[in-house]
Amino acid sequence: MSTYHMKRRKSAPRQRSSIPVVVLCGGKGSRLREETEFRPKPMISIGGKPILWHIMKIYAHWGFNKFVIALGYKGEQIKEYFLHQHHLSSDFTPQMPTGKKVLHTNNVREKVDHYRIIFAETGLETLHGERVLLCKPYIRTSRFMVTYGDGVIDLNLREVLAFHKKMGVIGTITGVHPRSKWGLVKTDAKGFATRFRQKPVLDEYVNGGFMVFEREFFSYLRLGEWIESGLERLVEKRQLAVYPHDGFWYAMDTYQDMEALQEMWKRNPKWKVWEG
Repeated sequence: MSTYHMKRRKSAPRQRSSIPVVVLCGGKGSRLREETEFRPKPMISIGGKPILWHIMKIYAHWGFNKFVIALGYKGEQIKEYFLHQHHLSSDFTPQMPTGKKVLHTNNVREKVDHYRIIFAETGLETLHGERVLLCKPYIRTSRFMVTYGDGVIDLNLREVLAFHKKMGVIGTITGVHPRSKWGLVKTDAKGFATRFRQKPVLDEYVNGGFMVFEREFFSYLRLGEWIESGLERLVEKRQLAVYPHDGFWYAMDTYQDMEALQEMWKRNPKWKVWEG
């Protein structure tokens, strides 16, 4: 791990926030069918832990430990993982015939995360804009966050929140640099290749999926729509800000992306801003 990341973790804020985080975990992940045939995309393992676990660790590091998990495809697997996390990380004795379990806390193999999680069933075929809208009954605060269940980042979420407040808008998205799916070739005026870049990081910004909204955003969402439709309505009202992030960001869309994240975890997981 680089000195930069080690220093940042030691100086990072730890106070907990009441702002909940909606994590969109309902899609089928069809481009990762090799894995998603058997499990939901957020449960695909990176370094022995679901990518959803990595995302939640990023948020919790910055003090956001209240989550609304928007479930859909194979959502029961996500429920089971968190319901049994204590037992998966500890030795225990089942008491028969009651079925109760006695945990042996003297042999806990890893720290159990202390999150407040609401599991919201939002349907198998629901578009993610509607999934956010269906989570409205569980959002009691004036402000909330939203992210996807397949991307990791080395982002200071407290700075994003401060930026959102400063801008005074209904919504803020994080702008990140995407990586080209193809190698790019540059040519001169005569048609000779002068440079070849294998899947480079592009200069343009895209929505990285780490978003902050005021509660008013619910009125910009509609049933049967993607979240981008709501964002476009904010743009029309000049109510959407973009927090530029030039650091690390990676979304797991394909099997190759999964393998790349596995390799990063072994060598230099830049998104691992938490300790332990």
